[in-house]
Amino acid sequence: MSYRLTAPAPGWTTTTDVVVVGSGVAGLTVALNVRRAGLRAMVVTKAMLDDGSTRWAQGGIAAALGDGDTPEQHLDDTLVAGAGLCDEDAVRTLVTEGPDAVRRLIAVGAAFDRDADGGILLTREGGHHRRRIAHAGGDATGAEISRALVAAVRSDPGIELIEHALVLDLLKDAGGHAAGITLHVMGEGQRDGVGAIRARAVVLATGGMGQVFSATTNPAVSTGDGVALALRAGAEVTDLEFVQFHPTVLFLGPDAEGQQPLVSEAVRGEGAYLIDRDGVRFMVGQHELNELAPRDIVAKAITRRMQEHGTLHVYLDGRHFGAEMWAERFPTILASCRAHGIDPVTEPIPVAPAAHYASGGIRTDLHGRTTVPGLYACGEVACTGVHGANRLASNSLLEGLVFAERIAADLTARHTAGELAERTVDVAAARADRPVPLLAPEARARVQHLMTTGAGVIRSAASLAATAQGLEQLAEEAHDRLADEKPADPRVETWEATNLHLVASALVAAGALREETRGCHWREDFPDRDDTHWQRHVALTAAPQGRGALPISGSAAVRARPTPDSKIAARATDPRESD
Repeated sequence: MSYRLTAPAPGWTTTTDVVVVGSGVAGLTVALNVRRAGLRAMVVTKAMLDDGSTRWAQGGIAAALGDGDTPEQHLDDTLVAGAGLCDEDAVRTLVTEGPDAVRRLIAVGAAFDRDADGGILLTREGGHHRRRIAHAGGDATGAEISRALVAAVRSDPGIELIEHALVLDLLKDAGGHAAGITLHVMGEGQRDGVGAIRARAVVLATGGMGQVFSATTNPAVSTGDGVALALRAGAEVTDLEFVQFHPTVLFLGPDAEGQQPLVSEAVRGEGAYLIDRDGVRFMVGQHELNELAPRDIVAKAITRRMQEHGTLHVYLDGRHFGAEMWAERFPTILASCRAHGIDPVTEPIPVAPAAHYASGGIRTDLHGRTTVPGLYACGEVACTGVHGANRLASNSLLEGLVFAERIAADLTARHTAGELAERTVDVAAARADRPVPLLAPEARARVQHLMTTGAGVIRSAASLAATAQGLEQLAEEAHDRLADEKPADPRVETWEATNLHLVASALVAAGALREETRGCHWREDFPDRDDTHWQRHVALTAAPQGRGALPISGSAAVRARPTPDSKIAARATDPRESD
């Protein structure tokens, strides 16, 4: 059985060949590439076309473009960062197809920073042993990539755009094949209210779920909508426990919430270093790369030093750069710091870890296909196997680019073979799926507080159990309001809160099941990595069970077993299994 958000019946319907949900590097690349095959494409985005996570990416895009660098070296660095859980075939696909994919991005119009001879300037970031990070505008790479792709999409009359639209749920035909989506247009798009888009294939490129925590580098639109939709539709979701906390986020105070300013890893790549309150470089000796160790190692080291000293942040010192380098290489970060009363030219920057990137997501194969036929996923919403337990810096834009091209190639091949058939779907019948009671808008802040307190950088069985209990209480409240005939109104705020609750519940279940510390999953009660029992993935699916507002469960197998009354259970799979 599938589930759906409680929502009004669609008041309008339209059709296309491929509907793409999301307008970052992944979604727009899919749309542009399927158009070359003559397919119609419709792009649905939650805000404006360039308001997703891509535009906020500062550091750059990683690819073996420099002299002496090779895809094999890039593969090695990615596997090390992934802490034993990367799918090597997926990583090899990424690093071998990546350089040409970047060149095609340049052909679309993306302008990267270049040296006096016209060569692409490359820098280093954490976990990379070579300079292989291409950047634009100094520290505005995502903004430049977004600009180029948005311009290309807007100039293509065969791509229809629906902005200010929140995706609700997947439509499926009688055979369980994806056949479109329901969505709500928020009054400023081409259509208003709840509607439906029928399509031959659906591509989710909805980005991350950073808003599940109180402080994050993600924009406000990153509420896990794609992962929540996939779970309700019966798709398998993998490795949600691996949420990467970026080590160096500008510290704005203990009560700061929402999107926080990122201080790119490229700052450390150019030679800035971390110091504690006493001016000690505490990363020296902890890893061969010092401040450029993989992000999970740096985030843990910062957290430990903060605990030892009883402080809320450490410092990133780049005073030795000088004013000219700050202005030319990192203009965005310089302006952001100064806007908050900090001048990195003359003082160290206060930084602390904050939720940044979901290494897990909707499970896909090497062509972006999910476990629901006709449903694809790419970018941060997907789990291709590339990132493992911890994403290597600047591999995210590349993953979105490479696997978006592979999805478009698969759709093109199916179209050419006559396999991309039109789907018959009765929108009214699809609404017979079990509706999920909505959480009140104020539940969003409660979810974020619960997750930050109990499922943040450091976790334990006790903290995760307390978080699960708090989330279950929110679910019970939603059911109580429904029983009292006072349900939350179906609107953007309640849909987002409900999506965040579902994603949080899944993340907590996965984190409780994985009884080890690996990559960016840190269990203080299981402080060691356990390759004997846990070099495998945690996969979540939805099934009816219990009274919770989001009754999902699954099955446990192999060497792990959830508690009998868990609302979300899981099975473990070997990372070496191929699709």
